[in-house]
Amino acid sequence: MTEDGLSAMSRPAKNLNMRLFSNEVTGMELVMRMKSVGILALCGFLLFGPGLVAEKRDAWLVTCAASPQSADADVSEPLLNIENQTERERVRGSVGGPQIRLRLSNEFGSAPPLIGSVTVALPNGPAGIQSASVRTVAFDSRNSVSISAGAPIFIDAIDFPVTQDTEISISLYFPKRVSSVTWHTFALKHAVVSTPGDHTRDENIQGGADSEGSLAVSAVLIPAQPWQRLIAAFGDSVVDGNGSTVDADRNWPSYLVRRLQKTSADSKLAVVNEGVGGNRLLSNGRLAFRGDNALARFDRDVLSLPGVTHIVVNEGLNDIGFPGARLGEISLADPAEARTAEDVIDAYRQLIARAHVRGIKAIGCTLIPFEGANITIPGYCSDAKEAVRQKVNQWIRSSGAFDGVIDFDKVLRDPDHPSGIASRFAWKDHLHPNDPGYQAVADAIDLSLFR
Repeated sequence: MTEDGLSAMSRPAKNLNMRLFSNEVTGMELVMRMKSVGILALCGFLLFGPGLVAEKRDAWLVTCAASPQSADADVSEPLLNIENQTERERVRGSVGGPQIRLRLSNEFGSAPPLIGSVTVALPNGPAGIQSASVRTVAFDSRNSVSISAGAPIFIDAIDFPVTQDTEISISLYFPKRVSSVTWHTFALKHAVVSTPGDHTRDENIQGGADSEGSLAVSAVLIPAQPWQRLIAAFGDSVVDGNGSTVDADRNWPSYLVRRLQKTSADSKLAVVNEGVGGNRLLSNGRLAFRGDNALARFDRDVLSLPGVTHIVVNEGLNDIGFPGARLGEISLADPAEARTAEDVIDAYRQLIARAHVRGIKAIGCTLIPFEGANITIPGYCSDAKEAVRQKVNQWIRSSGAFDGVIDFDKVLRDPDHPSGIASRFAWKDHLHPNDPGYQAVADAIDLSLFR
């Protein structure tokens, strides 16, 4: 708009302002003219406001994630005893972009940990990085930060181009002892904890201790594009990938990512894994690392994810199996906590409703066969519990409550003994799928559910 045009627009407002507060204005005229001022203000916002807001928009999409978990004390776990050490871990994205930013979590911490420095790089195995790719991460232009107790923090965006399926190495230096840790127990990728000192830029961390968990990093984000969508896989250890090969990304969400990348239309879909081993819909675990129950963590782990459009719910088996079961000397849940099919279904209805009010589609997965679990977890399966599983699965398939259904049970069950997983798909505990089992599940998913 020209300068003359702006000047012309301002004259009526100026005249109105002069007359509005003159002694000649009656009470009724004052009311009417106040309304006029409001209309002019609204017009100004409509003319100039949206453009200013749009210019400042900064939308991001999650390309990979891990659900934050609390931890029980364990002197043998390197990630839970960090002091003046560097931890190096790896994550793999599902879609690419020219920049990344990290979300670090202290959501289960009771004190603010000090992070002295963070770098990202392309990995060369668990302990190594490609030195030419190293980038230093900043926190509001500072190299160090303390994360408030119970809170996450986003780091500054950095230029670090990634493509589909790029693996990223993240190194974090903790100058002081971390008194209470937020981590992800079963990352199923080897992480390394260094000898003392800041080794975030070292080409190879030597003499460190290994872990299969990950520390603090709860998400990696890329700049969002309007055509992109996000699928969040939400559930228990079958989502997390227990039973799959470590360092190979062979859980079913990872297999799904590789399927989606084969076509240009489906490659616009990001997939993140929000599984927690041992998790339940309705009850927290007796061990801290089992995580908050699904209803409690749903907002944090799924609904708050930038760009999420679809949720795949794969949870409920532990609600049925845990009560009265034992893992070694550990009681997984009191028999009095036994759940009915109606209890599990009511939890599903809540998850669906909470997704739908945000315009997010909820896809349900049938519960997998679990009879063989009694070999390693006595009491996990019984005739009564199998009846509950069957009733829940029937509801998932037939109720129409979910926006779509993925029939894990049908894919994995033994045709000759349908209460158990087929031997070619079963891991050694007969509760979790193996690599071929996870791939079979991913291959059976109807991709049109996400279009």
